[in-house]
Amino acid sequence: MPEAASSIPRHVAVIMDGNGRWAGHRGLPRLKGHEAGAESVQAVMKASRDAGVEIVTLYAFSVENWKRPEDEVSGLMSLLPRMLTKHENLLHENDTRLRAIGRLDQLPSKTLKELHRVMAATAHHTKRQVVLALNYGGRAELTDAVRKIATKVQKEELEPEAITDEVVSAHLYAPDLPDPDLMIRTSGENRLSNFLLWQLSYAEFYFAPELWPDFREEAFNQALDVYAQRKRRFGGVESC
Repeated sequence: MPEAASSIPRHVAVIMDGNGRWAGHRGLPRLKGHEAGAESVQAVMKASRDAGVEIVTLYAFSVENWKRPEDEVSGLMSLLPRMLTKHENLLHENDTRLRAIGRLDQLPSKTLKELHRVMAATAHHTKRQVVLALNYGGRAELTDAVRKIATKVQKEELEPEAITDEVVSAHLYAPDLPDPDLMIRTSGENRLSNFLLWQLSYAEFYFAPELWPDFREEAFNQALDVYAQRKRRFGGVESC
């Protein structure tokens, strides 16, 4: 674990990649990989709590993931409410609020009902937040933001000249959240895959070799160690 508390990222975003390959290597159905990956979520949440990370955003299901085999998609949609129910007590015990971003209204009704229930039940928690990106895409988020802004312009509530970076940010799915400081992607893949395209502009990236079901506390702490050694300049120059 990093020694300097000032070097701990406030907000960590995670692309949880490699569940299917993990299952394939073991001759198991892909859904078994997602089930194993759910255990890594719990391990990372514990590690982030112990390290002092306030916010963790998890890329759980993208707008493109609907293209996957029907049995895998339906399995994922039934796995999510089961995991929410199973681990809700941990959210309460750790004073953690559950949130979700994405085009949530397109999720199956049973999945959405349980998601909304747990979000409401944990809404009063203030110490930490876990954000699930569900039916999420960075381009979709920006498209939805532009639509909201265009509607305000059309109603003459906003002048085009008044549209700034801050205005765009204010129309994203969770405008109150700070941008991620660190983005972790597992499984050795080195791409963003349409994740938080606006918010990750100045984040530090860490690409882990482990498949997501193998990414546990030690691997997460390794990512924090690497982050602690980075020099963040945000377009400026390093001070002496």
